[in-house]
Amino acid sequence: MCKKMLCFFVKLLCLTILGCQLIAEAVVEHHSSLDQARQERQRLVQTYIKTLNKEEGALRLVGGETEYEGNIEVLHNHKWGAICDDEWDAAEGEIVCRQLGFPGMQRYTRSGYFGAARRRFWMDNLFCEGHELELTECHFEGWGENDCDPSEAAGVVCYPPLNAVNIFQPQPLLSADLPKYPIHPSSRLYVRLRGGRSRDEGRVEVRLNGNRWGSICADGWSLLEANVVCRQLGLGYAREAFQTDFFGGANVSRPILSGSECYGNETELADCLHHDHLKGIVSCHGNRQHVAAVICDYLSPDLVIDYYEIEQTAHLEDRPMLLMQCAMEENCVSNEAYRIQRDEPNWRYHSRRLLKFTAAAINAGNADFRPFKEKNQWEWHMCHMHYHSMEVFATFDIFDLSGRKVAQGHKASFCLEDSTCLPGIPKKYNCANFGDQGISINCSDVYLYNLDCQWVDITEMPTGTYILKIAINPEFKVAEMSYDNNAAICDLIYTENYAHVVNCRLARP
Repeated sequence: MCKKMLCFFVKLLCLTILGCQLIAEAVVEHHSSLDQARQERQRLVQTYIKTLNKEEGALRLVGGETEYEGNIEVLHNHKWGAICDDEWDAAEGEIVCRQLGFPGMQRYTRSGYFGAARRRFWMDNLFCEGHELELTECHFEGWGENDCDPSEAAGVVCYPPLNAVNIFQPQPLLSADLPKYPIHPSSRLYVRLRGGRSRDEGRVEVRLNGNRWGSICADGWSLLEANVVCRQLGLGYAREAFQTDFFGGANVSRPILSGSECYGNETELADCLHHDHLKGIVSCHGNRQHVAAVICDYLSPDLVIDYYEIEQTAHLEDRPMLLMQCAMEENCVSNEAYRIQRDEPNWRYHSRRLLKFTAAAINAGNADFRPFKEKNQWEWHMCHMHYHSMEVFATFDIFDLSGRKVAQGHKASFCLEDSTCLPGIPKKYNCANFGDQGISINCSDVYLYNLDCQWVDITEMPTGTYILKIAINPEFKVAEMSYDNNAAICDLIYTENYAHVVNCRLARP
């Protein structure tokens, strides 16, 4: 009996040693040394301490399937809040992943990709340059100041931490990495609206071939997808796109399609990208009751940017910071200017080099372009002495020839009015005296180059050849007939003495 017990313990010891060796070999294969593994562990611990201690500015990801994906929430005044996707791009996403201790960013997400925001929005219109260590070091509108609805939650998918590899199980394919395809040509996708008060609205239901009808998962659903649905049904253009159960949710119509992603000019929803319907993949992150819904309308505005005006008015100006204090309140200069303001006693005598231009947009649609915020939500601006109805109406970006963004303007907010109209068209909208704001049919809103923030701060940008991109309604917040004429992409030649903008053409934001 003793010999059998001794033999059993010897075998168990051997198996334990063998298992430890296998794990050690896997760890060594992943980390070049034990010190590297310890450093990685210490770094992640330090990252999570900030969140566990509920320190101001801590971040966390929610709604994802793993710890390294999801919508972003930030801690302020000991309460968690969401981040709006206005001006959300790769620069902000990289900072989030870096702050959370992950090796890098795979992709950033918008339009509530991981579900609608579950809490108030703390941050909106984030403006990062990429070198910030934490997201709170970037410029934004102010804690709690936003014009966002729950479907505009910003998110991110980071690379997994180096020590997150499970050597015994294969890693599952994340929903953010699920491939997307158009509906297979052998299948027929039927579309209809149900649950609305009229034939022009309701939840979107689809049917593949002769199978049952079902809804579409609302994650990432936007005006781009809604426009395709309205066009396919012959109902004009999308006026609203919803992620909601108002018209009946998943308890009434179970989702059979997810991951829908349209460019916006497709003739049918089947031409858009979706998760693989042939394998029956349906992946939803948000409120499981929420489904995709639309309101269609035959009337819609359509803004067209005037790129000739940009070419004719673009020029350089070296402007003293003393004359830019209002603009600095609106985050209209680069971060270096704010560092000078903070560290230099005589900062007012420094100057910034600005690329200035006039931007004009004409409404070529069949309905007035109106701000989506209600009048009682407009913000009074002391510097400009009028109300701003839209926080982000235009963006100005400069890219190098490899496509990397090297400078950007930040037009924080706008007042919309009829600056000029075609002959015989009366002006309807005016910013003065708390008047109604908008752009009438066949009228233009013109922002002259001598106005604050009508520029890009290029002080730190080397001379050379670049690409200038100016976009209006860049985040598709207001419904339009088409977004393919909302941007101008131009060649920029920048020297020590002048800037020349040429070869502009229309594009989408």
